[in-house]
Amino acid sequence: MKSKPMEFPELSGRVTTEGKLNLHLETVKNRSKKSSKKGNSSSSSSTSKLPPVCYEIITLKTKKKKKMAADIFPRKKPANTNTTAVQQYHQQNLNNNNTIPAPNWQGLYPTIRERNAVMFNNDLMADVHFVVGPPGGTQRLPGHKYVLAVGSSVFHAMFYGELAEDKDEIRIPDVEPAAFLAMLKYIYCDEIDLAADTVLATLYAAKKYIVPHLARACVNFLETSLSAKNACVLLSQSCLFEEPDLTQRCWEVIDAQAELALKSEGFCDIDFQTLESILRRETLNAKEIVVFEAALNWAEVECQRQDLPVSIENKRKVLGKALYLIRIPTMALDDFANGAAQSGVLTLNETNDIFLWYTAAKKPELEFVSNARKGLVPQRCHRFQSCAYRSNQWRYRGRCDSIQFAVDKRVFIAGFGLYGSSCGSAEYSAKIELKRQGGILGQNLSKYFSDGSSNTFPVWFEYPVQIEPDTFYTASVVLDGNELSYFGQEGMTEVQCGKVTVQFQCSSDSTNGTGVQGGQIPELIFYA
Repeated sequence: MKSKPMEFPELSGRVTTEGKLNLHLETVKNRSKKSSKKGNSSSSSSTSKLPPVCYEIITLKTKKKKKMAADIFPRKKPANTNTTAVQQYHQQNLNNNNTIPAPNWQGLYPTIRERNAVMFNNDLMADVHFVVGPPGGTQRLPGHKYVLAVGSSVFHAMFYGELAEDKDEIRIPDVEPAAFLAMLKYIYCDEIDLAADTVLATLYAAKKYIVPHLARACVNFLETSLSAKNACVLLSQSCLFEEPDLTQRCWEVIDAQAELALKSEGFCDIDFQTLESILRRETLNAKEIVVFEAALNWAEVECQRQDLPVSIENKRKVLGKALYLIRIPTMALDDFANGAAQSGVLTLNETNDIFLWYTAAKKPELEFVSNARKGLVPQRCHRFQSCAYRSNQWRYRGRCDSIQFAVDKRVFIAGFGLYGSSCGSAEYSAKIELKRQGGILGQNLSKYFSDGSSNTFPVWFEYPVQIEPDTFYTASVVLDGNELSYFGQEGMTEVQCGKVTVQFQCSSDSTNGTGVQGGQIPELIFYA
């Protein structure tokens, strides 16, 4: 696999999915001792006459989070009298190729785990060295075969297996130094130290050397950091690493926040196979003109990757058959006429046929998919058991109606359902907001028409807002319109809506009387 720095969440670089990872040990020893005596001992798997040893990557399907040894046996602090010395050794331990000069450093650490941690990235008693990273960006790291073999079956085979090679230095060009150090830190110290910009590379290293608990921790880190900005790139990586749970999470974000995901910079970094899978997606919650523009943006970057002049002809060339996965005939006529028809990517015949598709009774046959995407069906969580109206309620006058809520699963809030006028039809201006700990996550100013019934009327955010579980968020609305409206009664503190449980509590931001028991904001509209 081509080694290239990976960044997260602003991930860059080309993601390749040409087959599964086939990871070979780089230390294969010739069985023949005669060859060794003649000085013809192989230095790599490529020069050995024996076939390379291949280790299959284990796909982790365990859903329950397993506890690490560090969780079960928490680290104990050394005695106060030795604190200064211990801190000094730890600081030395962070730097490469530092030895411990003290004659009795072992006495400073009461557990074997802590004494092993001292050996992390330390030349003291090191019996192997790794030259990690691509040419021009290598780093030489010390290792201890016994410790490594205990932490990884690949290292065990490398150092103590039948084909073990007794080399003092091993080159690993396909792993980033920072990622390799993160893996070593877990093996030596039983500590998981992940960073956003190296977590993907660390996952690759954990997969290559079969360190499943570290790999699971990397996947958990990616899942909690998942957003519309990085979902497309992580989709490519999750398929490459064969992580179905992460793949499913990526699709949930891409479907619900499709327009944000398609407009992100990361979308242009995906490989062609991932592009096709997104364009085929039936549940994309996006306008087709947005899908079309995203595909053209990807094509422009792909031309640059292939060292092709960025031209209309080359954009179409790199898109290939994927162009026909864009459902151009399902666009609004204005979007097609002002966008796709004038892009230059379509041929004259294709443009004419699509115009006929919009207008003619006898529609021509098209290579493009002509059925609209199904998108996602929004769910509605209704928190009141009844509603009412009175001559002196519910009034507005610029005051805020607000309620707090929390969910037990990740959802995407698309908008609120609001009550309307109790005195005949009326139009309302609504400013809706969604906040977490005072920070605004989404807001929109729009109007809706009330027909005088007790129904709720939807008001939407520009883009769905991602909501994490077990955290309270604040939903607020400031209404301007008919003074008297319907309001909810007999409010519930907990509502089961499909597979999602929603809890409600009063908000200090509410200055117009809305609370758990009654008021406005009767519905949360969301995708799950």
